[in-house]
Amino acid sequence: MDGDVSKGETVETLQAACDSADAAVNCGQIEAYTAWSSAPQIGGFPIVADLPALMIVVVITALVYIGIRESKLAGNVMTVLKIGIILLVIFLGAFYVNPENWSPFAPNGVSGVLKGVSAVFFAYIGFDALSTTAEECKDPRRDLPKAMIFSLVICTVLYIALTLVLTGMVSYTKLNVGDPLAFVFTQPDSNLPWVAGIIAISAVIALATVFLVFQIGQPRLWMAMSRDGLLPRIFSSIHPKFKTPWFATIITGLVVAIPALFMNLTEVTDLASIGTLFAFVVVCAGVLFKDKEFSEGGKRFVPYINAQFILPVILAVVFGIVYYFYPTFISDFLTVAPKEDETWFGAFSHKIPLIFFIVITVTLLILTFLKKLSLIPILGLLSCLYLMTELGVTNWMRFGIWLLIGLVIYFLYGYRNSKLHQRERAAQA
Repeated sequence: MDGDVSKGETVETLQAACDSADAAVNCGQIEAYTAWSSAPQIGGFPIVADLPALMIVVVITALVYIGIRESKLAGNVMTVLKIGIILLVIFLGAFYVNPENWSPFAPNGVSGVLKGVSAVFFAYIGFDALSTTAEECKDPRRDLPKAMIFSLVICTVLYIALTLVLTGMVSYTKLNVGDPLAFVFTQPDSNLPWVAGIIAISAVIALATVFLVFQIGQPRLWMAMSRDGLLPRIFSSIHPKFKTPWFATIITGLVVAIPALFMNLTEVTDLASIGTLFAFVVVCAGVLFKDKEFSEGGKRFVPYINAQFILPVILAVVFGIVYYFYPTFISDFLTVAPKEDETWFGAFSHKIPLIFFIVITVTLLILTFLKKLSLIPILGLLSCLYLMTELGVTNWMRFGIWLLIGLVIYFLYGYRNSKLHQRERAAQA
């Protein structure tokens, strides 16, 4: 339960604060307080566990375990149903849009928009999981690029349209709820409870499709790492009947199911976003490192554009735009103002991710001028890295712990057993 809610506050008090126009209280605290106070106890300690989430993960893991064809069929059916519900909300909700709710259009300014982008980045991370199914595609060179581009375009259009409809139907101040799609149709201006019921049920299906994509992709990533020697061979073991990486699939299910019992949705999505953004940063950095091989006669998969003079111009333009819409951002960045019950270092720690981003940006700017680095991977690296800074220092700490665990596994097992390392040792012998 959030520390902002004291033990003496009641659900009624929180509800009144949540319903007020200037509510500063997170309405999600009401549900948290109710769940905590009414939860069954073991040894006097409340037990709060999301059993439906556990069951969904178990079902999805079993489906992925059985086979890719069954997973594809189930995924297609759920995706069609999900898109149908989204289109229903867009077209039906458009009749209840009040343009006055769009004023102000960006109430939290540029900073709020960028924080929102980083927070909802998980909505776009399914497209990269398509690449993990390359072995199970008939023509991956043709099909995968098209599938990725089409998924990006479709998701972007639907996301923008849906956001405009939701914020037009109801003021953004009232949308801090767990099920905004159903919520907007229970308001007095629309009051279509039957639509809200359909949407509430479809939300479970929508989440299931997200789980399905991840549960398909992660075992195949571990399978590829195992083949390279970075993980034990059992991770690349293929089931003789179902032809799937059975062990990696089971481990993925356990890794997802156990945290799903106790973690809330915001924590899960933020961790998913920061992890995927970091993966994109690594990929972009990898392209920069591969430039040397490309210059020696290798085939380029990313067009080369000399960033020596273009990158400084782009950064200067971005700086000017940010300064125009947010003229106090420099002074705000240089000012450390602790909040109530917060230490100076606690206030300063929130600026550490941005400081890290600035250091990386300056370093890349210098290297670009000296080494004539490629523009596209640099822009991708800086964009993803900045979005990571918007996820807050707490998520950076959580991600850092997971990263350390991964590095420990790599140095204790992966580095010594990798096929690349073994080839290097054989060449030196």
